[in-house]
Amino acid sequence: MAGKEVAVKKYVVRLSADERAQLDDLIHRGKRSAQLLTKARILLKADVSEAGEGWSDSRIAGALDTSIANILRTRRQLVEEGFEAVLTRKYNPNSARPRIFDGAAEARLITLACGPAPDGQAKWTLRLLEDKVVELHIVERASDNTIGRTLKKNKLKPHLKQQWVIAPDASAAFVANMEDVLEVYQRPRDPERPVVCLDETSKQMIVETREPVPAKPGRKARHDYEYARNGVTNLFMMFAPLEGWRHVKVTDRHAATDYAHALKDLSDTHFPGAAKIVLVQDNLSTHKPASLYEAFPASEARRLVERFEWHYTPKHGSWLDMAESELGVLSTQCLDRRIPDKQTLTREVAAWEQHRNAHHAKADWQFTTADARIKLKRLYPQFE
Repeated sequence: MAGKEVAVKKYVVRLSADERAQLDDLIHRGKRSAQLLTKARILLKADVSEAGEGWSDSRIAGALDTSIANILRTRRQLVEEGFEAVLTRKYNPNSARPRIFDGAAEARLITLACGPAPDGQAKWTLRLLEDKVVELHIVERASDNTIGRTLKKNKLKPHLKQQWVIAPDASAAFVANMEDVLEVYQRPRDPERPVVCLDETSKQMIVETREPVPAKPGRKARHDYEYARNGVTNLFMMFAPLEGWRHVKVTDRHAATDYAHALKDLSDTHFPGAAKIVLVQDNLSTHKPASLYEAFPASEARRLVERFEWHYTPKHGSWLDMAESELGVLSTQCLDRRIPDKQTLTREVAAWEQHRNAHHAKADWQFTTADARIKLKRLYPQFE
């Protein structure tokens, strides 16, 4: 007991070995509130048992940077309410802020935010929702800040929307084309019958009207908001996922004859030695054998038609075309900037293509027919 304070106190802290061990464990393990940790340290310092330190209140206050009143409250709570009560934070209904949106009101807010916006409005805003929940007597009052927190808690963003290809339910036509394409993707690589996916996109040519300011330390590059349109070009993406090869053909248009010449290049320039090219593409109206007959004499068109094994992704299922994914890579890595003319676009795309082909960037398609029959079960017709 040497060195301990011996002054008599009204509320004496005397801890057992188990209680001290519990407090030590609380302080040194896990995360606890600052208030709870302070209480634990007060009890350990004020403990007058054999293992305790028996400090005075003034000494504890100076060491822990807390008030004498807080130390007194902790002593009293231990003596009057017990050890467990000190470590449990009491709930005071009078001090709790009443919730503006209870469960029912919150559900109605979410239903409202997920529904159509008011007439004349493209989308819900926090201010619109603030007025509407009061108008509909969902709550008596609300602020846009409160509504924003409630929507954030439910991971709801009514001000945003995403374009998406929504497949039809229970469509035999959809699943037939889907399973046909998935079967192609499961074939082993065959140099005599390379799989080539084809897709196309357009790019708006944009000319700067003022010289951009280059980036420098502490400041981003700056482009003037004004620009001049300089026409639109079309890009045909031909992607052989198992070969690590792709080619982008830049054209002025995306007419049937442009498509036909892209297929002729694919057949006679890029894969002239292939016995047959397994072609996967979407259902665009020009992506048909008829386009070859519009561009070439019948004998040449027939020769080219027989050079390909034709496979189509289902309508609203263009995500099955791996060329679409490769176009996404092209857009992110190369096209996401202002490009002034077709010549520049052709040069930049060719450089991107050469880099990707030099690294033999391939696609590792993992989605199979077995996966589709489980994950996309709702797309399949159901039988009793």
